Amino acid sequence: MNQFFESVNSFFSGGDQLPWCSRDIIAGCEKEVAEAANGASDEAKGESIMRLSWALVHSRQPEDVNRGIAMLEASIVSTNSPLQKREKIYLLAVGYYRNSDFSRSRMLLEQCLEIAPDWRQALTLKKAIEDRVTKDGVIGIGISATAVGLIAGGFAAALMRRH
Repeated sequence: MNQFFESVNSFFSGGDQLPWCSRDIIAGCEKEVAEAANGASDEAKGESIMRLSWALVHSRQPEDVNRGIAMLEASIVSTNSPLQKREKIYLLAVGYYRNSDFSRSRMLLEQCLEIAPDWRQALTLKKAIEDRVTKDGVIGIGISATAVGLIAGGFAAALMRRH
């Protein structure tokens, strides 16, 4: 019985396995980016910006996620390395997933999987999106069925009162 309640709770909570990032970590990454701007190599600057982007798209705050998406979109055009491009596309997919833009997230994951077809992180996020879309569909059907049932019950009650 306990397992049943845990599975129902997991279903409704949408328990994805993506990590969350705290404001403290984001603040530390922002400090690192500011320090890297003062004379660090381009590689060090890029790495610190990548860490900040990662932290932002894993935040619980929508404004942080949106800022991370904007940073990644601005930097992806100048990315030459396929590995870095894959990482940035994946982080964009995480950001869009966090914003509940599942179709855009799925499209970006397909791009990741073209670069690395067996990349476990991308496959796991793709599965989480499919599960979430399925769950949302089931909930929508349940709400619709309940509404139809209530309306039909209301009509039946009204007809019973007339007779």
